[in-house]
Amino acid sequence: MPSKPPLILIIGPTAIGKTELAIQLAERLAQRGEIISADSRLFYRGMDIGTAKPSREELARVPHYLIDIVDPDETLSLAVFQQKATDIIADIHARGKLPFLVGGTGQYIRAVTQGWTPPEVVADERLRVELEKKDPEWLHGRLNLLDPESAAKIDARNVRRTIRALEVILTTGRKFSEQRGQVESPYQLITIGLTRPRSELYERVDQRIDAMFANGFVDEVKGLLERGYSPTLPSMSAIGYRECISVIKDLLTEEQAKTEMRRVTRIFVRRQANWFKEADPNIKWFKVKAEVLEETEKYIRQLIDF
Repeated sequence: MPSKPPLILIIGPTAIGKTELAIQLAERLAQRGEIISADSRLFYRGMDIGTAKPSREELARVPHYLIDIVDPDETLSLAVFQQKATDIIADIHARGKLPFLVGGTGQYIRAVTQGWTPPEVVADERLRVELEKKDPEWLHGRLNLLDPESAAKIDARNVRRTIRALEVILTTGRKFSEQRGQVESPYQLITIGLTRPRSELYERVDQRIDAMFANGFVDEVKGLLERGYSPTLPSMSAIGYRECISVIKDLLTEEQAKTEMRRVTRIFVRRQANWFKEADPNIKWFKVKAEVLEETEKYIRQLIDF
């Protein structure tokens, strides 16, 4: 049986340091690496500061894919992402290069690596309209009652995805978490997980939030609103954008917005941990420290014949 083509995964919570490590590894591994983003926040054009999107300089160092591919008022479904990522990975392999799938959005990573078949349920517009009238906390609470596993992995702020999960459950009578058909991965998966002490990670999160505001985050959001993008768009539910809208409307001060962002980001970090467990034998975990680049490069070279 021919060996499977390799796919390197770089996973870990937000602000852990995935982007820089992935770029350095892609450069050092015979300059063969190319990066596919599995961070759903990076899809949107014009949403740069608040998503901590890689800088132009970083993007220029190695090829990147699935960044800036839709406008904020467009929707990129899990199924579409899965197909795009699969096609890009195949193209990278065909050119003799090495694909890296990098991000902290667990369902996007698993959809690609485990061949998920997203539930094919026709949208029930009447049900959706009724659900959209409900408060986000009520929706997530209802999901938690019907399907705790899905609720643990879906951010309560992601109203669109919460409604989709409820729609699937109420339409089919089966849990959303049970409807993800999967097959054996077509890739030789090399999964690198990054960890830091939680206190250190939270400090990095706080520094990132301060830097966002210093770099013009509020102005970025003002510009999006001025271009006609509605504050109720699913893309605008990303952490920070809702808080900046409140600043613009004089409902929060910048310091209050930062405090709220710190709070919800900590919740998000804990939710990300539900996707990738440190006890998972398929993940090789590395502490982010001075030697992490050399350690991860050595690990990859042991598994791939260059």
